[in-house]
Amino acid sequence: MLIVQIQGNVKHPITLDPTVWIFDDRKILFDSAFNKSTNDDLETHDSQEKPWNRDQYQQSLNPPINESVKKFDRRKVLENSYVMPLNYFLPNSEPSDDASKAILHTQNGDKEISFNELSDSLLLFALNGKPLKEDGPVHLFFGDGQNYNDPIKGIHKITIQ
Repeated sequence: MLIVQIQGNVKHPITLDPTVWIFDDRKILFDSAFNKSTNDDLETHDSQEKPWNRDQYQQSLNPPINESVKKFDRRKVLENSYVMPLNYFLPNSEPSDDASKAILHTQNGDKEISFNELSDSLLLFALNGKPLKEDGPVHLFFGDGQNYNDPIKGIHKITIQ
């Protein structure tokens, strides 16, 4: 199954479907994800947002969808590799204030990382425009790119502790 569950020390367990992110305007080209200027732009954008409010979120349940995808862009979308910042989704689960680590459940066993590393992570969900079926549904890259050549693959569940 190509979904990722976030559970554990959270108020609201959530399920992510990375197969629909290809249409989400928040996705980032993999090739530019670890570019210093791209990360600075992302941090500036995040810091200017209003605090998250569940009631407001549920009233406007429209994620940014690629309304701008034209016919000539469709081919480009289906040829590139993309990542999605995990920090767009973690607030929805409302992790506990004392959350300190996360267990990444993969096809090859579990891997423990800090909650801060998880918050700053990027999830690769499309490689050459296609979902990651064999070793997916997502690969995790740390925001600083330290595991660029060795991402954590095959993540199907994240348990916050």
